[in-house]
Amino acid sequence: MRLSRFGEKFAGRSGVVDLMSDLGEALRADPELVFMGGGNPARVPAAEETFRKTLEALLAEPGEWQRLVGAYQSPQGNPSFREALARYLRDRYGWEVGAEHIAVSNGSQSAYFILYNLFAGAMPDGSQRRIHLPLVPEYIGYADAGLSADFFSATAPAIELLPDRQFRYHVAFDQLVIDDGVGALCVSRPTNPTGNVLGAAELERLGTLARSADIPLIVDGAYGDPFPAITFTEAAPAWDEQTILTLSLSKLGLPGARTGIVIAAEPIVRAFASASTIISLAAGNLGPVLATRMLEDGTMDRVSGELLRPFYRARCEETLAGLHRELEGLPWRVHRPDGAFFLWLWFDDLPVPSQELYRRLKARGLLAIPGERFFISLDPAWAHARQCLRLSYAQDPAVVARGLRLLGEELRALYGAGLN
Repeated sequence: MRLSRFGEKFAGRSGVVDLMSDLGEALRADPELVFMGGGNPARVPAAEETFRKTLEALLAEPGEWQRLVGAYQSPQGNPSFREALARYLRDRYGWEVGAEHIAVSNGSQSAYFILYNLFAGAMPDGSQRRIHLPLVPEYIGYADAGLSADFFSATAPAIELLPDRQFRYHVAFDQLVIDDGVGALCVSRPTNPTGNVLGAAELERLGTLARSADIPLIVDGAYGDPFPAITFTEAAPAWDEQTILTLSLSKLGLPGARTGIVIAAEPIVRAFASASTIISLAAGNLGPVLATRMLEDGTMDRVSGELLRPFYRARCEETLAGLHRELEGLPWRVHRPDGAFFLWLWFDDLPVPSQELYRRLKARGLLAIPGERFFISLDPAWAHARQCLRLSYAQDPAVVARGLRLLGEELRALYGAGLN
């Protein structure tokens, strides 16, 4: 049996599949492993109770069960949800957005597969276009979404050293080149893996460059404002018809609802909805129906602003304090955490690549994510890319504290041995 090029590419090895398979096998082999990898949100009891009560109230109303499970939605997704979200965005941000500017997908990952391949790959005139990442490291799940080779290009970041063992990546605008081969720019905000929130000026400058090149700027807001609002700095989103903003219900605490949201110019939404229908027929109902009620009664803002943001901010500060205790005397830095629920660590002159550090930590009982594969499309010889590690602090504080102790022990063993 022979596979097509598509089959060979998507049935073959991929960074995100290898990583998730490895993490899953490790957890099955040792359920006691400290899990500080992956992207599952934290269990926030007050938020979960809110979701449960909202769902119970919906199910008590005549006809809601049918709306939830008994009918397919239109190609763009649940009309009531799209109208409620458009109204919410107009009221909150003053955007000129209507239901026609919004589409729903079965999660953000499937949305990005469609969006990327709408704008990059083989073009009708025979040319090839790429998705350009102006700031890496960037979300590992993007890396294998293209249908063709050489699908991505990227600009290496400028690195600013900050007090208190922190640093920050910035877009290196003096190195950013947008040629005819670029089909779209894409950034996440906050960024997975680093927690970076691009400033308003950086975002505006990227938007200006995209408009000049007549290409879209795609902004992945899965962790950002207006929901789930896991942001610790000014992070108001921006949108116009040159921008494609994506949102998600996953990090709100509803990953199983598989609800991604695309906000874009009407022709883009129509193209997206057509492709999405061909691929998956229809988006699910649960997430949009829940979110409609939460947008309309103010629950969405309360959960995001009053429950999630303070919860993750406290967990972040606690984990930072633990890092300072456990890594005292070691050559480490942490990217300034502006949002999301990860800490991105940089170990100067790390004696082994971070992939090997990952293997050693797993043997000790800690699962974290090595940094190499987040530097999509950059020269793998860049030493910095092999010196970074992503930690999630979404687990219980006692579990996180144990993981930090294991990290400190392994790093002291490595640096103490002077390995090269």
